[in-house]
Amino acid sequence: MRTYRAVNLNVLWFLIALNVVLFIIEIAIGGYPITAANEVVSFLGLTPSLLSQQPWTIISSMFVHGGLIHIIFNMIALYFLGSFLIRAAGEKSFLTIFFLGGMAGNVLFILLTHPSSTGIGASGGIFALAGALAIMVPKMPVIIFPLPIPMPLWIAVIILLFFSFLFAGIAWQAHLGGLLLGLVAGIIFKRKRRISYF
Repeated sequence: MRTYRAVNLNVLWFLIALNVVLFIIEIAIGGYPITAANEVVSFLGLTPSLLSQQPWTIISSMFVHGGLIHIIFNMIALYFLGSFLIRAAGEKSFLTIFFLGGMAGNVLFILLTHPSSTGIGASGGIFALAGALAIMVPKMPVIIFPLPIPMPLWIAVIILLFFSFLFAGIAWQAHLGGLLLGLVAGIIFKRKRRISYF
């Protein structure tokens, strides 16, 4: 059993605030609904064919979102998964998994999508957090809206990944890449620390 002490979640709140501020700027500059023509999206979003000219987008695309539902669900998931991982593994591990997961997702997006497609969103990093926790605390009960029934985290992750493949406009490549990175990170943490997580 691992006991948790009070932790500082300032870095998590900063990431959430950054996403929200950029979303407001997107709307202020380009209006709503947000499209690929939005100046913020075109400057910060990841377009494979433009990567050599905009290398920062491998990271910056993680902080741009395409709609209200997109950012709300991502930020809720980022808060709950991120706060738990910070308590379980520390702030440094949280940041490492989030950013490496986001970049891994973006790399898979580059390799498996049309070069002119634009990818945005924090989902790659979020799936990395989910993947790590699915290894560390697979039986942790979670609820996927709108399903009112608690389910083990590992099942929830599978369901969410499955839905990624069903709907057009979702970058399943980023989800899959982030998840794979997270699973590897979770295995490493569990073996390294030899701690039983509940």
